[in-house]
Amino acid sequence: MKWAVVTGSSSGLGLAMTAHLLDQGWNVAGGSRSGTDIEHENFYDLELDVTDEVAVEEFYKTLRELTPKVHLFIQNAGICEMSPASKSDAEFFGKHLATNTLGAFLMLKGLKPFLVDGETHIISILSAAAKFGYPDMTAYNASKFGQRGLLESLQREWKNHRLRFTPLYPGAIDTPLWGGLQADFSRERMLPVEDFLYVFDFVLNAPPNIRLADLTFLHRDGFLE
Repeated sequence: MKWAVVTGSSSGLGLAMTAHLLDQGWNVAGGSRSGTDIEHENFYDLELDVTDEVAVEEFYKTLRELTPKVHLFIQNAGICEMSPASKSDAEFFGKHLATNTLGAFLMLKGLKPFLVDGETHIISILSAAAKFGYPDMTAYNASKFGQRGLLESLQREWKNHRLRFTPLYPGAIDTPLWGGLQADFSRERMLPVEDFLYVFDFVLNAPPNIRLADLTFLHRDGFLE
């Protein structure tokens, strides 16, 4: 059986993707700080803090006991908080960089020994905020732009491995994340998780010779304002 790794598997899109992969017969190692409420014979719930280099090393050490190969890697762990630039401090800004950018770097660096040449597929949930700047989200935007640059660089660095890199740039998805933000956005202008999974399934099962390099998708009413 093939192996998938999903970071941020405890809630929101990570939880939904993990359940979807299990339904399709994958072995899944989920990484999160709080644990994932999934009970399945092919699911392995591993503790993970992507901001902690030692914790990432321990995650991969445990993963090595389960499998020597990762066929699908889903970079999903991240944080998103809102604050005007004038009211944001270095700690707030650094927290986003540590999770969304540095965390992605540490996970991808540790993934290298598990790569399957010509097969491993790396799907990164970047958000439209990796391409478009939003007001009151400077820290999140900067961290996602940085993650995008990381992936573009690594794709060229690992060219000889003939991997598939698929960055996804979704607009707003109606997940519990929005409940923690101090913003009054209309949920009716967000895509439901089921619509996200439609795109995810398309990407997951696309012919291996197809490269989806710039996939932005959002509600038909456009970006949140």
